[in-house]
This record gives sequence, C-alpha cells and structure tokens, in this order.
Amino acid sequence: MDLKNAAVLVTGASCGIGFETARVLRERGARVAVCARHKDELEASARVLGAFPIVADVSKEDEVLRMIDAVVKEFDDYNVLINNAGFGSFGPLVDLTSDQFFSVWRTNVLGAMMVARESAKHFVGRKYGNIVNISSTAGQRGFANGTAYCASKFALHGMTECWRAELRQHNIRVMQVNPSEVLTDFGTTTRAKERLDNPSKLHAPDIAKLIVGMLELEDRGFVTESTIWATNPQ
Repeated sequence: MDLKNAAVLVTGASCGIGFETARVLRERGARVAVCARHKDELEASARVLGAFPIVADVSKEDEVLRMIDAVVKEFDDYNVLINNAGFGSFGPLVDLTSDQFFSVWRTNVLGAMMVARESAKHFVGRKYGNIVNISSTAGQRGFANGTAYCASKFALHGMTECWRAELRQHNIRVMQVNPSEVLTDFGTTTRAKERLDNPSKLHAPDIAKLIVGMLELEDRGFVTESTIWATNPQ
C-alpha cells in the first residue's frame, strides 16, 4: 500500500516496537493514532511522533470500543491496525498462579482479539484493511518459565490464521510478525540499560522497518508471516 494513504492505529505505542513503528509510519506520511494505558507517557510519545493519542487498556472491552470509535471518527478511512499491545510474565510452572496466567491472556489474547474484531468490522464495511499482529518466536517454540507468555503467543498465531481465512475475501490482509528477543523495556529489570546497549541483539527499529516493509508491498499480495532473529546475538 501507499503509506501516504494509510490511517493507522498502533496499540502499545508509548515505547518500544509500537513507538518505533509509529515513528517510521509517520516518516512515510501515514496518519497514526497511538494507544497505551498510561496517559502521561502516551501523550509525551504522541507529541514526539505527531500522532493522535488514545488512552486505553485493550483488555477492557468498553475501552476498546471507545478507542476504535475515536479512531474511526479521527480517520474516517481507518485502514491499518498494528496489534502490538502485550506483556510477559515469566516463572516456573509450579509457581504460576491462575491470576498471573490470565492477566497475560487478557491483554495478549483477549485484548488482541477485541481490537482486531472492532477494527475488522470497519474494514469489512470498507472492503479494505490491514491487520498486523505482533507475536513472537515464543509462539513457535516454548521455553522454560514461559508458560503464560508462550501460550498467549501460540494462541495469537492461531487467531491470526483464523482471521486471515475469514477476512481475505473482504480484501483485508492479515499478517503476523515474530521477533526473537528485542532490546526494549519489555520485562524491564535492573539490567535494562545494559541490555539496551547491546549492539548484537535486535532493537525496536529493526522490527518497525520489517512491519512497514510488509505494509508497503502492493495490495495485490501480502506476506502472511515473517520471523526475525538476531544474526549473532551475544
């Protein structure tokens, strides 16, 4: 698509992959709305980006409905969703509580579904749209202490395939991106600064460029799924 004609919602956009994706989209001439839960951080990021901010928690249905309504009112021709909001909780199975498990699922699975559902209603009516789900290599292979997060990303992968099968007939491209470890403040620890300085790992702008490249492909075709790894992580 020609990104000068793009009207985009990026969820989880106050930092990291969401922020960098919004930044590259704005550089390409797209109109962009950004969503996050924390008002001050979101509005600061939106000012830097020149984007339209919407404070919303994607795990709450009433806030999702309000958010999509605001996007459609702001961009009548809303046509791209970057379904990025998510977080991880890691620990051994024997210590995992149901509350910890479902807190991850409420955002990463239920939230992703509700935002896609409400966006798809608009896209189907227009007979055009793009959905890019930001998953993870954790949705392709499990690892120790990753029960909640891996399960949520495996679920997102399954939903992506379902939505693609349903929505393709309506001229809606449904795509998925699977980054391996990316050095953002996702799962921040006291070593976050050290991690963010590591030049051999993937960084958020790498993922943003991949997402934008997939969108820029001519509308007659689309990349269903793309996985990105660091070449030689240290």
